[in-house]
Amino acid sequence: MFPIPERLEKGRPYPLGATWDGLGVNFAIFSANANAIDLCLFDAGGRREFARLALRERDDDIWHGYLPYASPGLIYGFRAQGPYAPEQGHRFNPAKLLLDPYARQISGELRWTDSLFGYRLRSSRVDLSIDRRDSAAAMPKAVVVHDHFSWDHDRRPRIPWSETVIYEAHVKGLTRLFDEVQPPRRGTCAALSHPKIVAHLKRLGITTIELMPVQAYAQDRALLERGLTNYWGYNPLCYFAPEPRYLSEGSAREMREMVRRLHAADIEVVLDVVYNHTCEGNELGPTLSWRGLDNASYYRLAEDRRRTVNDTGTGNALNLSHPRVLQMVMDSLRYWASSFRVDGFRFDLATTLGREPFGFDTGAGFFDALKQDPMLSTLKLIAEPWDVGPDGYQLGHFPTGFAEWNDRFRDSLRRYWRGERAMRPELAARLSGSGDKFDTRTRKPWASINYVAAHDGMTLEDLVTYANKRNDANGENNHDGVGDDYSTNWGHDGPSDDVQIAALRARIKRSMLTAVFGALGTPMILAGDEYGRTQKGNNNAYCQDNQISWFDWNAANQEGGQSLIRFVSRLAGLRRAYSTLRCDRFLGGNEEMAPGVTDLSWWDERGATLSAEDWANGDGRILILRRAARLDDGAIEITAVMLNADGATLIFQLPGPFHWRLLIDSADPDKDEHDIDGTTFEIVGHAAVIIVARQVA
Repeated sequence: MFPIPERLEKGRPYPLGATWDGLGVNFAIFSANANAIDLCLFDAGGRREFARLALRERDDDIWHGYLPYASPGLIYGFRAQGPYAPEQGHRFNPAKLLLDPYARQISGELRWTDSLFGYRLRSSRVDLSIDRRDSAAAMPKAVVVHDHFSWDHDRRPRIPWSETVIYEAHVKGLTRLFDEVQPPRRGTCAALSHPKIVAHLKRLGITTIELMPVQAYAQDRALLERGLTNYWGYNPLCYFAPEPRYLSEGSAREMREMVRRLHAADIEVVLDVVYNHTCEGNELGPTLSWRGLDNASYYRLAEDRRRTVNDTGTGNALNLSHPRVLQMVMDSLRYWASSFRVDGFRFDLATTLGREPFGFDTGAGFFDALKQDPMLSTLKLIAEPWDVGPDGYQLGHFPTGFAEWNDRFRDSLRRYWRGERAMRPELAARLSGSGDKFDTRTRKPWASINYVAAHDGMTLEDLVTYANKRNDANGENNHDGVGDDYSTNWGHDGPSDDVQIAALRARIKRSMLTAVFGALGTPMILAGDEYGRTQKGNNNAYCQDNQISWFDWNAANQEGGQSLIRFVSRLAGLRRAYSTLRCDRFLGGNEEMAPGVTDLSWWDERGATLSAEDWANGDGRILILRRAARLDDGAIEITAVMLNADGATLIFQLPGPFHWRLLIDSADPDKDEHDIDGTTFEIVGHAAVIIVARQVA
């Protein structure tokens, strides 16, 4: 044990958090409204508080102090003194131990007890009362760390957006049943970078893995009481510390090694990050960190100052209009980008991040800070373009440099393939890069993240297996999750032994994937969709840390799974091989590549371009997207994505008098590429086909 001084030395106000300099540790923390802040030191087990030292220095609302002789491994927390006046937005309570918002490692787990709340839970005065019990025994603590890691020779893949294929995955879900590693490593970063998992991603043609939240998150008390857990992790406890459950040996080195191994395979790592809210919930939630440090600064508050604004639907919203809160988010992003060298971020409920006091603003401080940052502005930035607040749906309204999850693409594709009427115009807009949403300023088609399934909703397998959600396992009487996933069961609800139903479902899955990879924009697939992973109809498996959510490697290795994996691999290969399948600019249909050949055109099965009457025909279920581009050698490359959502097999007149070559047919996934004889091609009902032609200049 190092000698504990009677008082801290002055220290520095920057950087925030706990910083070891080789001789001691500097502590710095923000609070504009506290009267005093104490540093609390704990023994190696985090159980006994053996010292409490005041942070006596305060510069620009940064409280700081220096502890000589302290070193990495020291366990600590804070206590803040100030007014307990909820009606004024202040909720200071020195009885509550507070986690450092800048903690880079966490020791211990959150143990739910009433002492975690700043008020007496059963008081008639509700949150106007105050709870004097010490919460330290139930709180996780921060750990001082030293982040040295050798990144020598590491190289960011920097995949161009037009060549990007995203794979959304969960660290534990992808690896929990992976038996190539020992049980303690399953479900962790160590397993995710195993050579066989990397080989699987490479075989699929994945360029970028997007990981669901890996920043430390809290378990929900209500879920634990129902015997469930927060599996997805959208409940942030700390924005700088990795989630301990994903580290087999407790060291963040494991996550850094994962990133480095994926980089070595030319695979990017994008993190799903949750800066819109925290795990402290609404005004009746616990006091764990930000609330106890400065509730009125960290959170957006309602006019009465007592309640938190709930634009996120999770109880609170971070106040990114405050410069210190914005600084915390930016510091966190830079930390992950530099110390872990991740390649980008997907921002959960990103509309909240762009909210200023008067509403959503494409020129919000957060966006400006990102765009001017010399490191972050060069990474992949992806927005989930909605929240539940006023005017919360902002698809297409994010600044240049952002890509966005396109739920319009998702829903249009699902509705088209389940046979809804009048879907041709809407589907055409989505297949052509959603130019109605993104063809503004200098944005490109890659800004549209095109997908048919993601973590939130049914899997691809379940979209063709269940007519309605089956969320009973969540313990919410099937009331949670969206009411309509635009799914259908094709004759039998649930798994079926009927050969015809099984064949139809498999074909439609392949057809939807063909449309995802054949559309302008950036394709994304959900981990497990490549082999047919099912959640048994659950469209909101956020609390299912079990086989409902986990990737089944045994099923993936069966012939049925391998067949679909081969098909996805072929689709990704075609996208790499043909520039017209990954156009990096919007096509207007007005540029002539050769006489009678425009860069984009729409056709039907009669070999005719669609007229205004055809677009208005609600019964039209056939659509051909033909694209053309001039190659470097002067030749014209022409591809056609031909979709037959009709139930009948039809003879298609090919779209133009060229020597066409079949690339892929969702009705016959193992059919080899070959030249097409004649001017027609038979397409089975509910199938999709991609063909190519080359016209020499």
